Parts: sequence; structure tokens; C-alpha cells
Amino acid sequence: MVSHASLCDAVNAMRAGGIIAYPTESCFGLGCDPENNIAVRRLLNLKKRKRDKGLILVASNVEQLESWVDIRVSEQYENIISGWPGPYTWVVPAAIPLDRWLVGGHSGIAVRVTAHPVAARLCSLFGGPIVSTSANIQGRPAFTSAQQVSKCFGGRLQSLVHGKIGNLVNATEIRDGSSGILLRGTSK
Repeated sequence: MVSHASLCDAVNAMRAGGIIAYPTESCFGLGCDPENNIAVRRLLNLKKRKRDKGLILVASNVEQLESWVDIRVSEQYENIISGWPGPYTWVVPAAIPLDRWLVGGHSGIAVRVTAHPVAARLCSLFGGPIVSTSANIQGRPAFTSAQQVSKCFGGRLQSLVHGKIGNLVNATEIRDGSSGILLRGTSK
């Protein structure tokens, strides 16, 4: 069980512009406040991730995404809603102009309502969606333990939430919100 104090430390770190690591459905994730452009750029630099790839916003409920995206306009609305909360990420049109650091070279943004209890609790305490990207150096396997995260990123993180990852073997699948086409992952 992850302590409330640990989660509050992570939330405070994000509010102060910091980068955190936390368990998600399949691996540890790196996160920050998506409205803090400096934090988003630092996160991308930390991962050595190209900015044109874009990032995922993870939330604890659909309402947290309402000011970011309008899922109702998506042709896949019923499929999106029926899979949430859960390990399904959808690329949908943004409701507002978003920074290129978040969307990368895409016209929409990837969003997910997570079922992972720690990630969901973080979003609830933060009061909105947070950036979620695998904790790793781009192109290398994602870390599945807090020890791996600490060894790689150490003092460059402002908070590391210890906890268990979910039972998902592979990264969450990502689908296009207009067509339903699988963009990442395996089809069932």
C-alpha cells in the first residue's frame, strides 16, 4: 500500500514544476504537470525522447479530461468510454490549443483514464490529468521497479512513488479516436 504522504509529496513536487515517477498498469511512469512547459521539456530531456512523439495524459476520471479534449466528438466515443477506467489510451482532438511538447507531431493528444490505483489516486490528489510516459531512456525497456527507476534517474526526479505495477505485460494500447485503428499494442 502506498502511503498518502508519499502521494502528497509527489503531487507537491508536480505543482512545484518537478518530475515524478510512479507505478502504472505495465511499468513505472514518469510524470509532471502538463500545464508546466518547462517541466514537460525537462521530462523529455531526461528520457532523451524526441519531442515529435508526443505524450499521454492520464486521468482518474473522464471529467478531468474535459478541459483538454472533447471525447464526445470522437467517432469512437462509445468504445472509449466503455474501456475506461482501463489500460486503453486514445488519441483524440484537443479542445484547446496544446503545446507541441505535449502533442508532438500529432493533431490530437493521447489520453487515458487509468484503473491503476496509485496513478488514479495521484490524478485525484493533483486535481487533473498528469503527463504519463514510460520510465526509461527512449528506445530501452521500461522500468518495472522503483529500484530500476532510482538507479537510472536518481536525484533528477523530485519524487519517486514506490508501489506495484499492474498486471499488464505490454504497454497500454493506443488507438486513434476517429478510426479506432490500433497505433501501438496488440490487437485482441
